[in-house]
Amino acid sequence: MKKAVLSVCALFSLSVLFGQKYDNIYFHLYTDSVKKGVYNYINVDGKLANGKYLPLGSDEVQFSSSYGKWDGNSLIIDSSYTRDSVVVSAYLKSKPSLRLTTTIYIKKKPDDELPLPSDVQLNRPAKRKSKN
Repeated sequence: MKKAVLSVCALFSLSVLFGQKYDNIYFHLYTDSVKKGVYNYINVDGKLANGKYLPLGSDEVQFSSSYGKWDGNSLIIDSSYTRDSVVVSAYLKSKPSLRLTTTIYIKKKPDDELPLPSDVQLNRPAKRKSKN
C-alpha cells in the first residue's frame, strides 16, 4: 500500500513539474542597456495559465542575438563591437511559437567610479543630551 501511495505521489509530482504550460514569455530586463566585456543577464519570464510568472533559463529558452556570445542566459558583447545596439531573440523550446525579440542598446558612457572615502562627508546625527 505504501509503495502504491508513493508511486502516485511521484507521478503527480512529475506531472506538475513537466506539465506547466506557458501562455506567453516576456523579457524583464534589469537595465536599459548592455555593457561590453561583461556577462549581461537576459531575464525571460514565463506566464503560466494560472497567471503566475516563473523565471526561465537556457534549459527552457533558446536565445540568439545579432552579435555576441551566449553563456546560459548571459550575453557577452566583445569590447570591439562598434554598433549602438544588439537585437536579442528568445523562444520557448517546448513551444517555439512563443517567441520574442527586442533591441537592447549598448552602454556608451563609462561607469562612474565610486568616490574615495576621503571624498565622502558623513552626516552624523547630533548627540542627544541625557535627561538625567
